[in-house]
Amino acid sequence: MRWTSRRLVLPVIVISALWLGNSSALVRPFATHPSLLAHRGVHQDYAHEGVRDDTCTATHIIPVRHDYLEDTLPSMAAAFQEGADVVDFDVHLTTDARWAVFHDWNLECRTNGHGATAEHTLAYLKSLDLGYGYTADGGKTYPLRGKGVGLLPSLDEVLTRFPEKHFILHIKSNDPREGETLGRTLLALPPGQRQMLAVTGGDLSIGTLRSNVPDIETMSPKSIKRCVLQYIALGETGYVPHACRNTVLFVPVNVAPWLWGWPNRFLRRMNAAGTRVFAVDDYKAGGTKGLNDRTDFKKLPKGYTGGIWTDQIEKVMAERLAHSF
Repeated sequence: MRWTSRRLVLPVIVISALWLGNSSALVRPFATHPSLLAHRGVHQDYAHEGVRDDTCTATHIIPVRHDYLEDTLPSMAAAFQEGADVVDFDVHLTTDARWAVFHDWNLECRTNGHGATAEHTLAYLKSLDLGYGYTADGGKTYPLRGKGVGLLPSLDEVLTRFPEKHFILHIKSNDPREGETLGRTLLALPPGQRQMLAVTGGDLSIGTLRSNVPDIETMSPKSIKRCVLQYIALGETGYVPHACRNTVLFVPVNVAPWLWGWPNRFLRRMNAAGTRVFAVDDYKAGGTKGLNDRTDFKKLPKGYTGGIWTDQIEKVMAERLAHSF
């Protein structure tokens, strides 16, 4: 019996050490309040149920409460005014080698244009009405039609308008040549402004970009999967794998509890490794829906002060003022 008791001592010590080394209860909150990532700026939100990658969300919007259109300069300015710390947007390389800021692969859903976004010049894209296709009543009315003419911005215009703001750019293409082209664009920026940016996209485009611009935060499907799996396997000691360094992590709230030290120790470890972390909704919901209301916030640990991805920055800020989350 005495020998059995001694044999139990070592496992107890090991388990206690792992708990102490990964418990957030013994660590100060990561920050004073969460940082907010406004997905697409202030925009027309839509019903997320049943939405797939090929769904035209402009035909699923909720009744219009404002005139802002996603990925435009006014929507970004409004998001920052609402209190966003970061705004993300999508970019396409046009036929005249410019970067157009627009979400969709094709133009038919939201605009009065036709064809693939990347198969046109920037001038053509700027001539379109970005509010043309939005409807909340199955096509009976189009309340934003005519209000989006000329609003499509270029990447240059965004960075010139907001030189001191944080952005996450998403390359819509998985073409490595576009990663190389965007890399040249970013290298032409002042180093201080480049450090305000991060880039996400396909594995091939991001791989090339990261090779050419190693000091910029990047993320791709392969990199985020590799980071999460390696950290779950090795992170109990506090070790941060190379795949988790100098990157951006979108962490589904139902995956987060599997991450050693979640939330505060994990957030501090990632921050020390040059990585920003944003919580998103459950992985089963697709992994890209934001946290938008008190029901969503209840999925976060009490007192969470890391990053939050939201589709409704204006609603989140109202919740923060009302409930001091």
